[in-house]
Amino acid sequence: MNLLKQREPLLAAMVVLLVVAVGLKEPAFLSADSLANVVTDSTLLVMLALTQMLVIVTRGVDLSVASNLALSGMVAAMLGAHYPGMPLALIMLAAVAVGLGLGLVNGWLIGRLELPPIVVTLGTMSVYRGAVFVLSGGAWVSAHQMPPHFIAFPLDRLLGLPHLVWIAAATLAALAWVARSTRFGRDLYAIGNAPQCAGYIGIPTHKRLLWTYALSGAVAGLCGYLWVARYAVAYTEIAYGFEFTVIAACVIGGVSIGGGVGTVLGATLGALFLTVIGNALPVLQVSPFWQSALTGLVILVAVLINARGAGRRSRQILPLHGTAAPTHRSAA
Repeated sequence: MNLLKQREPLLAAMVVLLVVAVGLKEPAFLSADSLANVVTDSTLLVMLALTQMLVIVTRGVDLSVASNLALSGMVAAMLGAHYPGMPLALIMLAAVAVGLGLGLVNGWLIGRLELPPIVVTLGTMSVYRGAVFVLSGGAWVSAHQMPPHFIAFPLDRLLGLPHLVWIAAATLAALAWVARSTRFGRDLYAIGNAPQCAGYIGIPTHKRLLWTYALSGAVAGLCGYLWVARYAVAYTEIAYGFEFTVIAACVIGGVSIGGGVGTVLGATLGALFLTVIGNALPVLQVSPFWQSALTGLVILVAVLINARGAGRRSRQILPLHGTAAPTHRSAA
């Protein structure tokens, strides 16, 4: 019996059971407003987990997403503060462009120079985080400095739902289509499953990796604006450590660190699971330290399940290209 095929229904059931269990202890948690807050709180994590899933599928990892988010968010906040008349669409586009540029740096170093993803993104994580301090001079951009429309947009409603939910839903639908119905998505799984073969059959591995990390960066840039606007503050420590939560959501959702295995639904459910835990424990008056311990325990269990479900895929993310065949070679 394949554990991986059962993962998503099981995880969905666990999310429902967790919500019900907390609701039995604290009925207010089951109110419509409370559940709506859980969904809204999950949106940024869902969006980042989806693109992280695509990266991990290629046997990579992007540790720089939270730092990218922080730098892009600071750029958006400073534009809003210094140019209050600037159209919001232009500010959002600037945040996405910054994120895209940072992602392209990762993709070029990993795809073109064939450097290990964990080393590259660990380095750029520190560089991007330092750039936030250099750009802002260590100062905060607070709510009273940001235009009202800048702050209001994420939680403004369209057809009864916040813009955050609509944006996350659109991202989910787009990436589900990319992963399942495009050559680009299929190539990523091929790269993760057998990079040597991918090169021999003509998959442009360098180009695919470049744009996978670029996509991760662009979504991180968009999330940067949404984060600072929703919480109405931008500072150097925005989303500090959030990259590990993003990776945890993927692992819990059944995305294999060994590459080649992962689904959009699994990553989404993993993000929802972590968000429910994050929202439930304060309601139950549980210490934040226990929250971290419980999250870590869940990750360990998920890794164990992944290992049992795909023991034959015991691979590391460090030697991503060490034995890959050149992409310019074709099959005889």
